[in-house]
Amino acid sequence: MDAAVTVSRTDAVRPDRTRERATAVNQLLLAAACLVACGLVVVVGELTAGDLLFVGMLVLFALTVLALVVPWNRVHPRWISIVPIGDLLAIFLLQMGDPDSELWLLWMVPATWLATVGGWRGLVIGAGGASVLFWTAHLLVNEIVNPVQTYLGPLAFTAASIVAYVAARRAAAQRALLDEQASYLDHAVERARRQEDAVSEVLDAVDFGVVRIGADGSILVENDAHLRLNAFDESVELYGADGVTPIERGQSPAARARRGEVFENVLCWQGRPGESRRALQSTARRLVDVDGADAGAILITRDVTAEQLAGQMRDELVASVSHELRTPLTSVLGHLDLALDGGDVGPQARRSLEIAERNASRLLVIIGDVLAATGDGPGRFDVTLEREDIARVVQASVESMEPRAAARNIRIDTSGIETVEADIDPLRLRQVVDNLVGNAVSYHTGDGLIEVGVTCDDKHAWLVVRDDGPGIAEDALPRLFERRFRAAPVGNMSPGNGLGLAISRDLVRAHGGEITVQSEPGGGATFVVRLPLVRRGAMA
Repeated sequence: MDAAVTVSRTDAVRPDRTRERATAVNQLLLAAACLVACGLVVVVGELTAGDLLFVGMLVLFALTVLALVVPWNRVHPRWISIVPIGDLLAIFLLQMGDPDSELWLLWMVPATWLATVGGWRGLVIGAGGASVLFWTAHLLVNEIVNPVQTYLGPLAFTAASIVAYVAARRAAAQRALLDEQASYLDHAVERARRQEDAVSEVLDAVDFGVVRIGADGSILVENDAHLRLNAFDESVELYGADGVTPIERGQSPAARARRGEVFENVLCWQGRPGESRRALQSTARRLVDVDGADAGAILITRDVTAEQLAGQMRDELVASVSHELRTPLTSVLGHLDLALDGGDVGPQARRSLEIAERNASRLLVIIGDVLAATGDGPGRFDVTLEREDIARVVQASVESMEPRAAARNIRIDTSGIETVEADIDPLRLRQVVDNLVGNAVSYHTGDGLIEVGVTCDDKHAWLVVRDDGPGIAEDALPRLFERRFRAAPVGNMSPGNGLGLAISRDLVRAHGGEITVQSEPGGGATFVVRLPLVRRGAMA
């Protein structure tokens, strides 16, 4: 592209020598024709030609020298007419030198030349001048001319001049059109070059790699960041997202993108474990042209080393804090058990100790869940199944949430709760219900209704939590159960830690069930938990 622009600019600066070349060529051709014609006249006439013949040739020679020497591109185009007008006079001398010859036919050349370069004025001067000189030559020699020849010569001059004039105008129009198109193309090339430079500057300014891959797998465009990341360097060893499993050369993101595969956020590590290494996240998208045919692909590569290291440090911190909390909490539970086993505890104190022991046990389970949820992959949760009434677990959860709901003028409707016995872990299911009802209260704008229901069919128990709050954004629904995903907060409410729904989903799946959500912005949200009625044993 740059070469084309350079050539175009060079042509624009280079001087146009068209008029010089055209003038010189026309005059040389006429001089050559006259020389040949006069030579034939001299030979056929046995060297009896008059002096005017040689004078005419001398004039033609002088005009030829003039045509070759004068820089016609530096003078006004009208001055070029001097040469063909002089040729008319030179041919007149040639005709007068040998009246019996047909040298008058040479007047065709300067007549058409004038019509070509002089416009309509040149047409009049060329055709008219040739005709006048034609008649003058015959009158001076007192020759009785055939009436047909008297008019045939001027008619031929006029017809030839008109044809030359029309052809010149058509050629000029075509040349102007071509010049306009060439100028448009030059501007288009220049605009394309500027746009290409702007795109290149933008691509080089971003900190992620961008590669345009052709349909044949060749690299068409790549920015500086991609070169720095060495994503296409086959000599660099790659490992999977776990940082340990080697990736074969043909399975690298670059190789897969070249083969036409489409993928998103594929994580790999450059460099061997224990060495200085880099984490890269790659996304490939296919491109199609206007006809729908495959046009190649775009490969985006990001350096996510800092993010991965930060995530590892965060998980290590959470695990460390959780372990540190477990030790004193276990001690608290032990002393509570000892106090409850004592026989001198009154009824009121025993009830308070039981509440403390129950909530401390729940807190210990939650700490374990946080440890499991902050690891890589889905969390692993142990469930101890027993035959239990789901309605009792749900009612207990709702009762604990009612003070929070009442403070925001939110009513919790439990009329849809039916008695349903199933194989469940009451502690784990309570954790799920607490999370669903707690979210319904927390994300509600206030002054509304939350409906909680429990029912069953032949094989499954169904738990439904429905609210009339602001609903969930459409773009957040697919990621709602991802760990560490936080939906947009409502009002002044601070966002959660992004683990509640992820843990709830894993707990439901540990029971052999599933949890789903339906929502529309402004239309509230409905969470549905499906649990099998009968499921013996524990599931990890």
